[in-house]
Amino acid sequence: MDTNELLKKVRKIEIKTKGLSKHIFSGEYHSAFKGRGMSFSEVRDYQYGDDVRNIDWNVTARTGSPHVKIFEEERELTVMLLIDVSRSSFFGSVKQTKNEINIEIAAVLAFSALNNNDKVGVIFFSDKVEKFIPPKKGKQHVLRIIRELLNFEAEDQGTNVGVALEYLNSLIKKRCICFVLSDFLSKNYEAPLRIAKRRHDVVGIHIIDPREEVLPNVGLIRAVDSETGATRWIDSSRKKVRQQYSDWFQNNMNYFKDTFIKTGADSVTIRTNESYVNKLLEFFKRRSK
Repeated sequence: MDTNELLKKVRKIEIKTKGLSKHIFSGEYHSAFKGRGMSFSEVRDYQYGDDVRNIDWNVTARTGSPHVKIFEEERELTVMLLIDVSRSSFFGSVKQTKNEINIEIAAVLAFSALNNNDKVGVIFFSDKVEKFIPPKKGKQHVLRIIRELLNFEAEDQGTNVGVALEYLNSLIKKRCICFVLSDFLSKNYEAPLRIAKRRHDVVGIHIIDPREEVLPNVGLIRAVDSETGATRWIDSSRKKVRQQYSDWFQNNMNYFKDTFIKTGADSVTIRTNESYVNKLLEFFKRRSK
């Protein structure tokens, strides 16, 4: 991708996702992901309706009139985006590929964090950690992340969610909000996810394409495994073949759901043929409650 084309794409993503984060997700993001706690802000005169438990008795005794302590939320957070850049993420049978939706969701989350003065960092992963961008604040940093997302080419092709979570666990010691954006076409990530959940606020964003769920009955198909490069012919007219395909997908889906439930981590599943805006809003509102 040449520089001019890349800049145009960055600008297009910025306009779309910045508006979403500012006008739609701003309040929901803030409510769904709280700061580290409450910190002391100031002392002021007691007003009718104030909680008597917040009365500052030292100041009250010194001044002769009741005063209360005011606390405010410690808002600054660190957001880590773990983004799947394996070859399977570039599949799409509808309007967008899984990778394109990953990019837009990552941009929305990054701009939402920016609006809340939070730091944002990124880990790109395939079946290994491909790249790490340390957490920082600022618009230019968010735009750099979008540029990297649009132009990044992974060295490896497979998917290994566990490797990315292990890297997060070894690298990020301070509590963060961690979003894992992937199609989760891998297993054996329960142990690192359990550790990550103890330290961080982890959310799995599962991106799937409807064509991955059901194999159409269209006769003989030449299929290529995007992650291994292996090619084989599949007779989709056979009911047994279609059932095996569906069973394989459902097996991965069940592992994802069960693992996130068992570890206590949050998750949301988004299909490429539905609005990720609505799904994220539903998720944020559910978390806020």
